[in-house]
Amino acid sequence: MTGLDTTSRFADPDAAFRLLVEAQRGLSADQSAELNARLVLILANHIGDAGVLAEAIALARGAGGAKQPGGNM
Repeated sequence: MTGLDTTSRFADPDAAFRLLVEAQRGLSADQSAELNARLVLILANHIGDAGVLAEAIALARGAGGAKQPGGNM
């Protein structure tokens, strides 16, 4: 891969979002965190490129207003 592609690749992005939401339905917070961890590892393996994974991590860490060490968020 040449870099992280953030353009939507879904024919129906709303349906993809619903799949993610529905996967969490009925799970406890711990079960949800475990599902998310497994899903991240599965998708990271699918990407198969440490550079692209690093870009995705940096993008995700900067999103959502989470407080970043030494940052303004």
